[in-house]
Amino acid sequence: MPKRRSKRVIRLGAAGWSIPSRYKDVFDGDGSHLQRYARRLNGVEINSSFYRHHQAKTYARWAESVPANFRFCVKLPRALTHEGELSAQPAVLDQFVEEIGGLGSKLALLLVQLPPKMEFEVRIAKRFFREVQKRIDVPLVCEPRHPTWASPRAERVLVDFSVARVAADPPLWPGGNEPGGFDQLAYFRWHGQPRKYYSDYEAECLASLRKQIAAASGSASQIWAIFDNTAHGYALGNALAVSEAVGS
Repeated sequence: MPKRRSKRVIRLGAAGWSIPSRYKDVFDGDGSHLQRYARRLNGVEINSSFYRHHQAKTYARWAESVPANFRFCVKLPRALTHEGELSAQPAVLDQFVEEIGGLGSKLALLLVQLPPKMEFEVRIAKRFFREVQKRIDVPLVCEPRHPTWASPRAERVLVDFSVARVAADPPLWPGGNEPGGFDQLAYFRWHGQPRKYYSDYEAECLASLRKQIAAASGSASQIWAIFDNTAHGYALGNALAVSEAVGS
């Protein structure tokens, strides 16, 4: 009997759930910003964890306030990725894992974003991925910002550790806007063009993302598209537009 393929899941969302005034009528109703957000979109990226700790009970409250099919991706602390440059600090890792445990089954992914100066170093990458995966059974996505992470050797390490490489826009090297690494997971992270973090994406760009999502559906069983152009609040509108188009 042929092996059944895993059900494909597509999640659309933003880096955070703050609702700007321009979208208050779209994300209307009672409840917190997160509750209103989660009625329209099915995934979110928690970026505040990069800057500061949240107690486990805070994560638990967030998990309890969203529908059963909603999921969170949590960004690793900068103490590990930027200040620590992927040094596997047991105390920091253990505290982070304990805190995010409050999300329970609604924790879907962990995001490892790296500083632009950090080159690929096979020994450091392997040790870090291994230490994280020893502590928590949650898929990893990595957003490197140095072109050495596009090398065949880096790709092999990502595949061996089942780590997906973020497809980022704007890309930092040719092909950087295409998913890499573990091919069962595709993670699109769109930061805004032409002005990073600020610009609203035009319809033509959003149509291009929909095509990329469709292409990734051929292999990946889990697909995320997160908008990080939050400085002027356009991320929510872009995510909703793509979500409605993909849903239709």
